[in-house]
Amino acid sequence: MGPIGQWQQYSHGYFSFPKLEGEIKPRMIFRGKEVLTWSLNNYLGLANHPEVRKADAEAAAQFGMAYPMGARMMSGQTRKHEELEEKLAKFVGKESAYVLNFGYQGMLSIIDTILGRNDVVVYDSEAHACIIDGLRLFPGKRFVYQHNDMESCHKMLAMATKTAEKTGGGILLITEGVFGMAGDLGNLKAITDLKKEFKFRILLDDAHGFGTMGKHGAGTPEHFGVMDKIDIYFSTFAKSMAGIGGFVASDEQVIRFLMYNMRSQIFAKSLPMPMVYGALKRLELLQTHPEIKENLWKIVNALQSGLKEMGFNIGKTQSPVTPVYMTGGVPEAANMVFDLRENYGIFCSMVVYPVIPKGQILLRLIPTAAHTLDDVKETIKAFSIVHEKLLAGKYDKEKIAQI
Repeated sequence: MGPIGQWQQYSHGYFSFPKLEGEIKPRMIFRGKEVLTWSLNNYLGLANHPEVRKADAEAAAQFGMAYPMGARMMSGQTRKHEELEEKLAKFVGKESAYVLNFGYQGMLSIIDTILGRNDVVVYDSEAHACIIDGLRLFPGKRFVYQHNDMESCHKMLAMATKTAEKTGGGILLITEGVFGMAGDLGNLKAITDLKKEFKFRILLDDAHGFGTMGKHGAGTPEHFGVMDKIDIYFSTFAKSMAGIGGFVASDEQVIRFLMYNMRSQIFAKSLPMPMVYGALKRLELLQTHPEIKENLWKIVNALQSGLKEMGFNIGKTQSPVTPVYMTGGVPEAANMVFDLRENYGIFCSMVVYPVIPKGQILLRLIPTAAHTLDDVKETIKAFSIVHEKLLAGKYDKEKIAQI
């Protein structure tokens, strides 16, 4: 059944595969009741922004969902795809960019395309599943360093260098800008400084950083001031952009190589025009309305400081991702989540292995620019009540509450 599937008799349709209904906003419907939702990666609140809805609808009315037909290399290229790529590249400070059909598939395919059997990979131990699955396709040698541990990273780079000297290949270091479960930032300044000692290139997955981090929302490298030292920058449209797809940005030569060699794009239909027009509008709003990101961080700071004041452990998050670490077992955490949803109308997600390392359990909250300070107050109040129950052992049961 797998590590998650073993709980499916209790979880299916409730903890896993839950159905949130209604318009995408902080308050949605779950099992017939309104809940205050903290589980959507709609960081900038653009999913239901009126200008976004208008752009999506007008593009769908004009083009339908089929145009352009075919893969981009054959018959699916349009000037709007190119316009989106040009604007994305400029925004993140790269020469060129390539729009991808899906984020997860995109990262996996980038890894598969740029690495040869003689190359060597160094990567963070808590890298996202799309990175891990991409590396499963890689036949060469790889070294994993302990999460954000620069001493370990240095050691792995030294080992990778010796290996590359034997194979004649290059070294690629893969990490994330914002780690999506813990919310901590990849140590990009220290990693890029290691280029002074070792010869390697960096592939960065900034799915949770694009739109949320940096002065202008251009991502975690902008936050650290190291975008010029990131060789290949990747992000998805599924988070801050509230859409479908993704992009990769780098030197023009690298992007052209990917365009002609990424099998997941060469042999797949082009991203439909409504998604492209919609992405252009979302990018425009991200760039021209800084108050959206400012409001996001107002909500983030209020929520995280409130949880810490109550004694909850939210780890080392430096981003909107807000984990609440639990010390009990799966049943205890599940019973707490059940109580939050059923009796206090607070919907957040419970995360267990293999999404996070074994032995950890966390409740993950995702604040957005669409939330209000009143939403935060309501949530903090509910958490304060369940915190008392938690300390009193009210959730310490052998069985998960029956759904």
